[in-house]
Amino acid sequence: MRKLFLLILAGIAISLTSCRNDFAFSPNTGGLEFSKDTVYLDTVFTNIGSSTYRLKVYNRSDKDISIPKIQLGKGLSSKYRIMVDGMTGDAGAQGKIYSNVELLAKDSLFIFVEVTSDVASANPTDFLYTDQIQFSNITGAAQTVELVTLIQDAYFIFPNRTQNTENTYTYEGINLGNDDENRPVTIVGSKLDHNDPINNDEYTWGNNKPYVIYGYALVPDNETLNITSGARVHFHANSGLIIAKNGTLKINGLPSPTNNPQDLSKEVIFEGDRLETDFSEVPGQWTAIINFSNSPNNVIEHLTLKNATVGILSNNLALTTDNSSTKLTINNSQIYNCSNFGILGRNAQINADNLVINNCGQANIAATYGGTYNFTNSTFNNNWNSSKQAAVILNDYLETDTAYLVKETTIAMTNCIVFGSNSTVISLEKKGASFATIFNNCLFKVNDLSSSLIANPLYDSIRLEQNGNKKNINPKFKNISKNQLWPTEDLFVKVEPGAASPFDIVNKPRNSANTNIGAYQFIAN
Repeated sequence: MRKLFLLILAGIAISLTSCRNDFAFSPNTGGLEFSKDTVYLDTVFTNIGSSTYRLKVYNRSDKDISIPKIQLGKGLSSKYRIMVDGMTGDAGAQGKIYSNVELLAKDSLFIFVEVTSDVASANPTDFLYTDQIQFSNITGAAQTVELVTLIQDAYFIFPNRTQNTENTYTYEGINLGNDDENRPVTIVGSKLDHNDPINNDEYTWGNNKPYVIYGYALVPDNETLNITSGARVHFHANSGLIIAKNGTLKINGLPSPTNNPQDLSKEVIFEGDRLETDFSEVPGQWTAIINFSNSPNNVIEHLTLKNATVGILSNNLALTTDNSSTKLTINNSQIYNCSNFGILGRNAQINADNLVINNCGQANIAATYGGTYNFTNSTFNNNWNSSKQAAVILNDYLETDTAYLVKETTIAMTNCIVFGSNSTVISLEKKGASFATIFNNCLFKVNDLSSSLIANPLYDSIRLEQNGNKKNINPKFKNISKNQLWPTEDLFVKVEPGAASPFDIVNKPRNSANTNIGAYQFIAN
């Protein structure tokens, strides 16, 4: 009896199944809906591929449908590429045309969009490159979703490459010299060229179109790189700028014509080459400015540098066998969102005035292993999301596997703000006998009850508020997360007049009656 019952149930199930029509797809009649009417792809450089953007297509009906064709309006000649629900497209038209795409009732599919175009293919008046995705149906005109992207022309500096096999290449390298063990150091990159066949003179970077750097661009010995006011420089991942031991860097930015901190029209800007909005504040997109130069003429004026691993690394290639100091002057400049350090100096000579550094993974400033550092009228704030980051790290040593190597160190800070989210944002440590710190008229965030600070005389002028120094006064910055580090109220922490430069970072005048410390002058409206 039980077997008979099971056979009857099986028969009923088979009969019900045979009556279903799961795989009968009706032709699309044009009722598709879309997550957006237009897909705006962010600005891309000429002939450089974009990120991937997503479009969602909905079948709100009760019928399983088949879309006769999903295709790009410009067909095989389109600079766009699409992928429909993981499929690659019709034979010979991959990424351009898809036939008979099935979509279940009350279901959706994803279309992923990319573009690679040269500027010559864009509209010559606005440099927009456009196309559309067309969804055909049996009742009338195709439904469409517009595609729009801005193509930006650029100068490209990159290492040459030689193909070895089908998928492997040997890239051009640059010899930086020898390390402490006298071994040659070579890195993927290219030396700048006075007579490049495409870029012309690569030792002058102008502002008529951006520069995009792949690998490392080298300023070799006895050469000077001049960067013009308003220039825009973009670095690909694992790329940077290197100044050789006898090379020179001159960044010639100018102040804002409006005295507005957010007006960067005359600044020189260094950042990554991902132009999408989502990458505008992502740290670690490129490597660093690496300064090996002993030239006293290295000067940076009005530079905004963001999203590097280390903003500026200044040290000799052979740290222990070369006693000379790398040299750099930085004025009226900003460094933001570096994944490790804003400035890392090792036995360097760095002078900086009106310098702002905000939010770095380890420290805004790390002045280490000796050298001479002089910071005036500057603002260093670090609210990185970590319990270990600092705003300023100062020490006189380099730790090896077997010992601490020590060099003579002198560090002066005048009229500076050193602040952040941790209870103490400055680290002072010495291993040798010659370690001089001079702090005048500065504001520090410190845990003045910390036993380690109380026991360490290096902190006395900070902890005891000597030499005009103040501690733990909230500077009330405008907006830390947006890198707006100007005070919204008068701090009542006045500068030491003799060390105050006459103008702040945005060219507002300083005067004895109403002058705050830090890079930005507070002037009541």
